[in-house]
Amino acid sequence: MPRSLRSDVYRPQEIAILHCVQRCVRRAYLSGIDNVSGKDYSFRKEWIRQRIEKLASVFGTDVLSYAILSNHMHLVLRSRPDVVATWSDRQVALRWLQIFPGKRLEEQLGDPTTSDVEALANNPERMAVVRLRLSDISWFMRALSEPIARLANKQEECTGCFWEGRFKAQRLLDEAALLACCMYVDLNPVRAAMAESPETSTFTSAYDRIKAAQGQTIESAAAPMQTINREEAAKIQKSSTPEELVDLRKAARKRRGPRIARDGWLAPLELNPRLTGPVVNKDGVRASDKGFLDMSMEEYLALLYWTGSQGREDKRGKIKADHAPILARLGIAEGMWCDLVWNFKKYFGKSRGPGSPDRMREEAILGVRKFQPGQKKVRKCFVSVR
Repeated sequence: MPRSLRSDVYRPQEIAILHCVQRCVRRAYLSGIDNVSGKDYSFRKEWIRQRIEKLASVFGTDVLSYAILSNHMHLVLRSRPDVVATWSDRQVALRWLQIFPGKRLEEQLGDPTTSDVEALANNPERMAVVRLRLSDISWFMRALSEPIARLANKQEECTGCFWEGRFKAQRLLDEAALLACCMYVDLNPVRAAMAESPETSTFTSAYDRIKAAQGQTIESAAAPMQTINREEAAKIQKSSTPEELVDLRKAARKRRGPRIARDGWLAPLELNPRLTGPVVNKDGVRASDKGFLDMSMEEYLALLYWTGSQGREDKRGKIKADHAPILARLGIAEGMWCDLVWNFKKYFGKSRGPGSPDRMREEAILGVRKFQPGQKKVRKCFVSVR
């Protein structure tokens, strides 16, 4: 059975939350310790994390959750065409040229020229395409995957595929699926026996949020929203030696912004009902300040720690009283919560849109394909299902 078309899963013009998975070719440990050569490529995880952080500052896309493992990565992303609609043409052009500079002569100087930005901003037809792409998760993943592959191949002095193919995308249909998926993503290192708890699960959104709560900060990798004058760029290029231009290029790559909270580039977890509309971020480190779960950070982390501990024989137990109301509100059977999270792939691996059985049925009726795999299997995880 062929994979679903992207248009069957989501459309860039709509706000949608997607669970995206990208795997290394042949599932090789290209960002971990390679079992064949014994080389340690774990440093590439920071490459990927910084690239995600930079793209979060440019695209109209909220990064809700992520996990980077040795041979694949998970991302939970929310497209925000409503945020892109608030940006001026010049802002859109500047953001686009930060990621896709084209064949710019002054590319080594790091920033697009003022004339490049104005030329793009004054092209209405091109601007319509660029606006759509800045809220398109497929373009976000393209801008993430391709540079990492090029950088890794350059380091290894080789050619060929780094990723196995196009990323897998599932549209999360309701809050129950979103909560289960986010915890599944955050607990991936625990499930893979790479960490004992969320607090030690590096390169995950849970780790970033926990460390941020403890006061940890990082240097922002956000793209600097500034331009350089073409005449100034030409003057620098003319007066610089090839070695100095190489140094300028390296400095531009390594340039960092101000220090921010470790999770400052991630979307806030708690959904504040008083914040309506796009809620555009003013600091330029993420698309918006809009949350995504109807629960506090403390409630989420408490449930995450408890769920993660259920993988150990000495820690298993009944659902805590503090967590029961959350699951009841979402219609999730208490005794099936851990199974739903730990075996998320078993229940929804072949589904285009994970969610409650009723929500999956509704989506199938409205969609192009009238059948949504996984409905029968997941029924036992929910209560009051017809």
